Amino acid sequence: MLVEALHEPRAARSEGDPGPRSTARPGGVSGADRAGGNGGVGRDGRAGGAEGDGGDSVRRPAAEEGATAIVVAHGFTGSVDRPAVRRAARVLARSAAVVTFSFRGHGRSGGLSTVGDREVLDLAAAVAWARSLGYRRVVTAGFSMGGSVALRHAALYGAAYAAPSGGAARERTAAATDADAREPLPGAGARRAGGERRWPHGDAPEPWLAADARECRTDAVAAVSAPARWYYRGTAPMRRLHWVVTRPAGRLVGRYGLRTRIHPRDWNPVPLSPVAAVPLIAPTPLLIVHGDRDPYFPLDHPRMLAAAGPSELWLEPGMGHAENAAGDALLGRLGDWLVRA
Repeated sequence: MLVEALHEPRAARSEGDPGPRSTARPGGVSGADRAGGNGGVGRDGRAGGAEGDGGDSVRRPAAEEGATAIVVAHGFTGSVDRPAVRRAARVLARSAAVVTFSFRGHGRSGGLSTVGDREVLDLAAAVAWARSLGYRRVVTAGFSMGGSVALRHAALYGAAYAAPSGGAARERTAAATDADAREPLPGAGARRAGGERRWPHGDAPEPWLAADARECRTDAVAAVSAPARWYYRGTAPMRRLHWVVTRPAGRLVGRYGLRTRIHPRDWNPVPLSPVAAVPLIAPTPLLIVHGDRDPYFPLDHPRMLAAAGPSELWLEPGMGHAENAAGDALLGRLGDWLVRA
């Protein structure tokens, strides 16, 4: 997982001058990681290479007292090298420090993309790395696939699992049927038996998460152009995306044409969907942003997400999809919201 950080937020600099930057690169992943493991995330939840493992040198400037860091989670086929991701980071850096990274299987990162499932570990590692730099507040901003990952990350690592009051949220979600899963979500406290899904950390829905969630949590989350449910094929772009993900020829196109290496196996079990994650996020502040001209996901997706739990909804007139369509003005408002939330 490739990680970069932009520091010295609020400094007077132009968009073309992102300022000092530190970079961490892991030294490769094991065969288990390539088969859907941690994709370069260490056992302690940190990004591999952050402590120095033969990758690029790392410089860790101290964070300002009380400063906020924004961790940016890109969309499917994105990476830290994509111009739209770099532009988003530059604009967000006007409001706070910014950490960007490439999900597993994307760009120069190792491993294989699981299209939003195990990527939660990658985001958790980037958040933990930002905290290790000394930032008091670490918030997340995800775009498209990264938005769905940010929602699930906020739920799985959030306060709902650390506080006793989270039980009610878990019960509400467990009682609901995930429209995209092939079976109802398990009841709270269910355990894994014969392949049955269970809640990890004693009572959470993904058994492979890092054991210590404290340093991986987010203090606020914004999801831009995120889907509400899995397996959506209601638009032509999503039908093409499913072809890329599910067909051998499509995965070749992804590898050589889109610089995205995709895992060939289906999800098993189906991960918690974004809409099922939303009730678990509170009391962490949540912002849903969506364009009314999004060619991938129509407006029923953001409205479904906003209706699922406490959140703020921005429907942006004329906006298309994800970081490519997010203008500088919107990104500026987004950065300010994340700092204030």
